[in-house]
Order: sequence, then structure tokens, then C-alpha cells
Amino acid sequence: MAGTSSLGIVVVVLALIGSTQAQLQMYYYGTSCPKAEQIVKDYVKQHIPNAPSLAAALLRMHFHDCFVRGCDASLLLNSTTGQAEKNAIPNLSLRGFNFIDRVKSLLEAECPSVVSCADIIALAARDSVVTIGGPFWNVPTGRRDGVISNITEALANIPSALSNFTTLLSQFNNLGLNTTDMVLLSGGHTIGISHCPAVSPRLYNSTGPGGIDPTMDSEYAENLKANKCKTASDNTTILEMDPGSRKTFDLSYYSLLLKRRGLFQSDAALTTDSTSLAFINQLLSSPTQFFFDEFGKAMEKMGRINVKTGSEGEIRRQCALVNS
Repeated sequence: MAGTSSLGIVVVVLALIGSTQAQLQMYYYGTSCPKAEQIVKDYVKQHIPNAPSLAAALLRMHFHDCFVRGCDASLLLNSTTGQAEKNAIPNLSLRGFNFIDRVKSLLEAECPSVVSCADIIALAARDSVVTIGGPFWNVPTGRRDGVISNITEALANIPSALSNFTTLLSQFNNLGLNTTDMVLLSGGHTIGISHCPAVSPRLYNSTGPGGIDPTMDSEYAENLKANKCKTASDNTTILEMDPGSRKTFDLSYYSLLLKRRGLFQSDAALTTDSTSLAFINQLLSSPTQFFFDEFGKAMEKMGRINVKTGSEGEIRRQCALVNS
């Protein structure tokens, strides 16, 4: 009996593991909507070259979606009372909602109520990064869309630009991601932009001379204060997260970290842990392809966080609305 019982436990454990991961599969829509992935890719290739900054926006959208309730497109839902994830402060600067809606309309015309908004985000993020010359990664599909979106959960679970290493790692660990995953996913900051509120506390309200964060390169900080965030209350000026290289998916973000020129506190924090710092040095001493390969693995892993599959959730007809 003992042997039978333990075998049963093993089967149950394997079933639990498989319930969230095994049901995602490559080319999930191969029969139900064979052109689905090509439709996403074609739309991305048509529009991203004319608006390359959207690649960073879609990558960020995917990240913010997965960190709250898993990769279920709960980020896209509207709220009549302003209480959805997209209403949370970290998400107010997100872009790309209309882009996702246009892709969804093309897919609905091809295969009504088949392709989830969650899969569209995952595919569009990958295809847009590839289009600007960044890494490719596999995107297994079969995610279903969530029906709940909560502003409080977004505030609690999306990593803050002002966080220290311990806080960041705890948030990543809670979702099954480790230190190297965190370093790699932070590498997405090699493209894109931010705004002054994400860095102003490091420039005006820290413990160094003139309120500057002593862990930040003083020349870099003074330059930001003189030419970008000229007042502590500036909330409109655009900042490059990887100055001089923000349109290129490369290793320069990590080089800047070692020069104490990471824009966010959360960027600088990556150099305060020995494991994290050692991995940054490994990335910088390796060919760029190593970074691309490892980044891709981390993205595929992130794309599996708490996904809804099978009969969970729904396939939304409009990405901003749950089905009536």
C-alpha cells in the first residue's frame, strides 16, 4: 500500500506542476487559428520600425502584466471606478494599449474568440524586440485572460524604481524568479525611456551633498539636475534609461551600472549583491549572444508566471472588457 500511495502522490504533484505550465505549448493556435502568430508578427513588423520606442513599451507592458495575477492580460482591463491595474501609479505611463487592441481586432476578424489578449501581449513583446534587433525567445501560447484587475495588487507587486535589492529579490522570488532572472529582466532597460519622478528622489532627497544619492556617479547626477530634472517636481521630462544607446538592445546598460550610472535605485541595487554583481560581470565578459540567449530564457520563464489555461479565465472579445 505504501508504494501505491507514494506513486499516487507523485502523480498528483506532477499534475499540479503541469496544470500551469504543460498546457502552454508552442503553436497552440496551429489548428484553431493557424495564421494567428503570423498576423501578430506582420503587424509588428509593419509598425514598430516607424515607432521603435513602442518595443520598450510593449516589453514593459508584458512585464507589468505578468507580475500581477500572472500573465493574464488583467493589465488591459478598464474600470469604471478607476480601480483597475492600469490605474495604478506604476502603470500610468504605460503605452501600447491601442496597439494591442488593433492586433486583437485583426485576430478577431480571422478567428473570433480564439486568441487571448494575454498571448497577444506576449507575442507582440517578443516580436517587437526582435524587430529592433534584440533577442528572439520562444513564446509558448495557450494563456487565457483573467477577469479580475485590482489597483492595489498592482501597487503591491510591480517592482518600484526606488526599491533596494532585498525588496526587489523578494518580489521576484515570490513569482519563482531568481537573482539571475532579475538581472537579465532588468536588462530590458537597455531600451526605452522614463520620467523624472522615477529618479528625482536620488537627485534631491538623498543623503549626499545637494541631496544626491551617494551611490550615484556625481557627474551623472549633476548633469541630470542641470539638463533634465531641473526641479524636484518635474514630472514630464523624458529620460533615456540607457543614455546614448536606448534604441539598441545591447550590454551598455550593464556597463553603466558598474560606472554607478544606473538611472533607477533599482538599477543601482543590482550591484549591491555579490551574486548579482558577479553575473553582471559575466555578462559583460561574454559575447552579446550570451546575453541574448539568457535574456530569452528569462523572458520565457516570466511568460509562464501563474498563467491561466484550460477552463480558467476566458478569451476576451475586447481586451479592455470582460465578456458580458
